[in-house]
Amino acid sequence: MSAARRFVNAAVNNADMHCHSTVSDGLLSPAEVVRRAHGNGVDLLALTDHDEVGGLVEARRTADELGMAFVDGVEVSVSWGDDTTVHIVALNIDTDNPGLVGGLAQVRSGRDSRAMEMAAELAKVGIHGAYEGALRYAGNPALISRAHFARHIAEQGLVRDVKSVFDHWLAKGKPGYVEHSWATLEQALGWIRGAGGVAVLAHPGRFRLSGKELRSLLGEFKEQGGAAIEVLSGAHSTQQVNEFTRLAREFQFAASRASDFHGPGESWIDLGRLPPLPDRLTPVWQLFL
Repeated sequence: MSAARRFVNAAVNNADMHCHSTVSDGLLSPAEVVRRAHGNGVDLLALTDHDEVGGLVEARRTADELGMAFVDGVEVSVSWGDDTTVHIVALNIDTDNPGLVGGLAQVRSGRDSRAMEMAAELAKVGIHGAYEGALRYAGNPALISRAHFARHIAEQGLVRDVKSVFDHWLAKGKPGYVEHSWATLEQALGWIRGAGGVAVLAHPGRFRLSGKELRSLLGEFKEQGGAAIEVLSGAHSTQQVNEFTRLAREFQFAASRASDFHGPGESWIDLGRLPPLPDRLTPVWQLFL
């Protein structure tokens, strides 16, 4: 029986299947994330830190104390096509599975070298000491990410907020963006299947893909065992929700509801604050509850 099923005795009313803690690039500890979600009325939560499962024990313990259903998750970084980074959320995973554990370690191993390259590029445009500043936020070189760089740069007062840092320096095509090879889609889905998990394509509206490229990604994702897409995401507009509702039905994907919460003041939306899933979609949690 899954950890989530122990508490689910009625229909799920407020699920949030994608959020982050300080174990990756969130602002709150795993326990604080769970408490905030519970306070916002979430009755089913998945913590999905980037390429790392180290916060799940603390999060699960806190959810158990609160009587809230909890799902073990992780967000895997994937390189797809020529130069596109996509993210796959894995839900209801066996966190001790050797294939998954080894695969995530492999993905994390490239973060520090990429961070040093990013710092070197930022120094060329006058932003010095960025690596040290980002590491102060990350704590662990193996977990350092663009979000940590963004917080450091925003702290310097060069722009008004973290989003503006991405717009000026860290988004694709900007001075501090560095290409990196993550896991392949085949590798990531293999690790997730091997760990008994459900693979969800995260926030597809954020990927800079043409309509043809998106359909190609969805087709490949489905062929290799992908089961769901995030129809509702904090990053999605109403138009995008409508588009991904249609695509979920066409490709027969289950639908996920996911805030992608990173912290107060930084995220598109708070934990548990998304609207209900559109009608005639299979909620992803029905695949494992």
